[in-house]
Amino acid sequence: MKIAQASNPQPLPLEEQLVGVNAKTGLYPGARSWSGGRFRILGKGPLESYCYHVMSRTCGGEVFFDEVEKEALRRVIWRMAEFSGIKVVTYCIMGNHFHLLAQVPHRETWLQRFAGPHGEANLFDHLRTLYSRAYLGLLRDELADLRARGMIVLAQQKVETLKKRFCNLSLFVKEVKERFSRWFNKRRGRRGTLWMDRFKSVLVEGKGEPLRTMAAYIDLNPVRAGLVKDPKNYRWCGYSEALGGSRRAQRGLCKAVSKPVDGWQSAGAAAAYRCLLHAEGREVKDAQNEKVVKRGLTTESARAVLAAKGKLSPAELVRLRVRYFSDGVVLGSKTFVDNIFETQRDHFGPNRKHGARRITESDSPFYSLRQLRLRPLG
Repeated sequence: MKIAQASNPQPLPLEEQLVGVNAKTGLYPGARSWSGGRFRILGKGPLESYCYHVMSRTCGGEVFFDEVEKEALRRVIWRMAEFSGIKVVTYCIMGNHFHLLAQVPHRETWLQRFAGPHGEANLFDHLRTLYSRAYLGLLRDELADLRARGMIVLAQQKVETLKKRFCNLSLFVKEVKERFSRWFNKRRGRRGTLWMDRFKSVLVEGKGEPLRTMAAYIDLNPVRAGLVKDPKNYRWCGYSEALGGSRRAQRGLCKAVSKPVDGWQSAGAAAAYRCLLHAEGREVKDAQNEKVVKRGLTTESARAVLAAKGKLSPAELVRLRVRYFSDGVVLGSKTFVDNIFETQRDHFGPNRKHGARRITESDSPFYSLRQLRLRPLG
């Protein structure tokens, strides 16, 4: 008797696999203080901000992430950075570890946004980046109740506890790792520690050659590991995300090459950083110039990029941009995309007025519908 073999189930769309990562936090306990662990040098002085190269590896380097898990970690990093007030200069998520170049702003200066008569309202607006409406409603009620009973000091202590999580490198990385670990363990059906130990960090001067060199080192990781021949082709690094059109990734790399914050194209930051990568990332061969002893970008590739002054063709930029769209994307002329939008109107929110979105990297008019998140079209 033959036993029918079940066909391999089709994987869920990416956004459905990442529901837990995208969800707002409900009744989640605040970050606990950390005691003991690795000695860490933190910037304390007159500078407005300090930059750090952060690296953390899975236990023994034996747990490896698939593409969905790399995407989940990328999203957790960006979300917690926005909540914590940390600025991401660049990052790279590898199979069993991640690198992050983070800028921690001057805490007292950053917290001024929550001062004054509207300070608490501004604080609650900011908490919405991480917490659900239900949780924030309960928190508002709790603070109002404490104040109504004359327990002003206790109410203020609760507010200050929330503020302690801002502009704090250790708490930021700790929460990134904890939040990702819970999602990862649930997805894999595993228990126990995911990360080897506390993260490693290096204090980096936040401008000039040190910052440029460290940013390039991080984005060149997948090239050095032999995963890709060009860092633009590795989806889970800051450089590739910037080429995909992410403004936040572009702004981080503008800082790395000392360009204006929105100067990715207008001030030549994109070309300057690409030239930097190909100057810093060349492969190293032995004395006979025959055997590669350190993987990297080929001499021919580096020469071609430097000869082109770091500029990518419009066609290549469109390809890199389109790669970042998830299921359900529609590409074509403005009329074509708008027509598809009208026939699929129920997939979009009421505030969406038009379907076509111009892809600015293209020389000729070229439009997309963007992503359809949880309900992708076939």
